[in-house]
Amino acid sequence: MNIIEAINNRHSVRRYTDKKIDENIKSELLETINECNKEGDLNIQLCTEEPKAFDSFIAHYGKFNNVRNYISIVGKKGKDFYEKCGYYGEKIVIKATQLGLNTCWVALTFSKANTICEVKDGEKLCCVIALGYGETQGVAHKSKPIEQLCKVNGEMPDWFKKGMEAAALAPTAMNQQKFLISLEGNKVNAKALTAFYSKLDLGIVKYHFEVGAGKENFEYF
Repeated sequence: MNIIEAINNRHSVRRYTDKKIDENIKSELLETINECNKEGDLNIQLCTEEPKAFDSFIAHYGKFNNVRNYISIVGKKGKDFYEKCGYYGEKIVIKATQLGLNTCWVALTFSKANTICEVKDGEKLCCVIALGYGETQGVAHKSKPIEQLCKVNGEMPDWFKKGMEAAALAPTAMNQQKFLISLEGNKVNAKALTAFYSKLDLGIVKYHFEVGAGKENFEYF
């Protein structure tokens, strides 16, 4: 499964089986996590066979069941903190999808106090990503037409359209899709609109857009 196929196949899953994650798959996932930590100056951690973070009323309220594995998105506080967490977290999510795992971004409906990740001075736990083998593969979320998610002066180039199609598939909080991607020439501006967790969402969206559009085709402004 290539990255585009993984983007198309990834759906949020909240209910998981008891199947343990194979050690070889863990190793491949950790390679990607380490790469993201190095590139993004983050402290993302893989937490396995640890059910307490999702063994609470709030997690059950969020309809999570049997979550025993998760990725803790941890990093240094700063103005681009949420965007970086979204960007690199989604890169890991897509790798997990390629490895046959199911995932779900979780910002509120888990117990931060019971997570086993390490948060150093100056760092913050942004959110977690539930991980494992789902009872189902999930379902596609409803998406706005790409024309409502972008602004283009003139005709939309094919590479930009592919980028927008991938961006429209990005998971966002409450499926709100509160972002706008603008094109002028070969320059792209991606911004978060005012909404709950929209800066985190923007990082996720930008990763999808770059995969679909090809980073060689544009530059940000």
